[in-house]
Amino acid sequence: MNNLLTRTLTGIVFVGVIIGSVLLSRFAFSVLFFVFNIFTLIEYFKIIHGKSENAGQRFAGITGGSILYVLASLVSLELLDNKWLILIMLIPTIIIITRLYNKKPKPLDDISRTIFGIIYISVPFSILNFFYNPAFIAGEIHPNILLGFFIILWTSDSFAYLTGVTIGRNKLFERISPKKTWEGTIGGLIFALAVSWILSIYITEYNLMNWLVIGFLTVLFGAFGDLAESMLKRSMNVKDSGKMLPGHGGFLDRFDAALLAAPVVFIYLALAI
Repeated sequence: MNNLLTRTLTGIVFVGVIIGSVLLSRFAFSVLFFVFNIFTLIEYFKIIHGKSENAGQRFAGITGGSILYVLASLVSLELLDNKWLILIMLIPTIIIITRLYNKKPKPLDDISRTIFGIIYISVPFSILNFFYNPAFIAGEIHPNILLGFFIILWTSDSFAYLTGVTIGRNKLFERISPKKTWEGTIGGLIFALAVSWILSIYITEYNLMNWLVIGFLTVLFGAFGDLAESMLKRSMNVKDSGKMLPGHGGFLDRFDAALLAAPVVFIYLALAI
């Protein structure tokens, strides 16, 4: 009971902070997710490297991911021209060069894990900033689109858990995540689509069909994102990504679904205009 209360209170604060930042301003959201990006990268490298001393690669990964995020955020805020995104291409180059000066064995493993962490975490977080203006039309701001994405994501996650706990019997992907069931996934999808229908009434930037597609893509790739993080933790023999969020584990545990869903949904948003 105490764990449920802790989980609930943490969830309320977590959701409230994100919603508040989305509605307050693009700058507030960018700053908040800059912090989330760093915390999530820290958790990722802790999982990947465990207790081993690999401070150089952690620093390179967190710095590279932060630079990528800042550049993308400034472009999304229209403070930098799109051409500045070209600098992102230098990040893998710098990481590879810095690895030349590290005498530890298996350089390819370190380089691959570092670049993968940036792609896996910082790229999706960066993309979220562009949800405000998926058509790249100067001066246009649509905070409700980003808010709708998170509402669908949270609805799917919450009702997948509740449905799975209540009636879940058939395992979805037992090899990777023994607790997830088909019933839970379908339950999350049904409620997410219902919420998508409601969103289409109040957020008119997209019609009903578009919102239903957004809902379906969010649930589908959110489920893959959840399984991908479970695969990562299982391969490294780790239960939770961290303990920063009482009752919820770490930031990677909370954003696993968004990491795979955000890029796919954004591509649809950009093409659906």
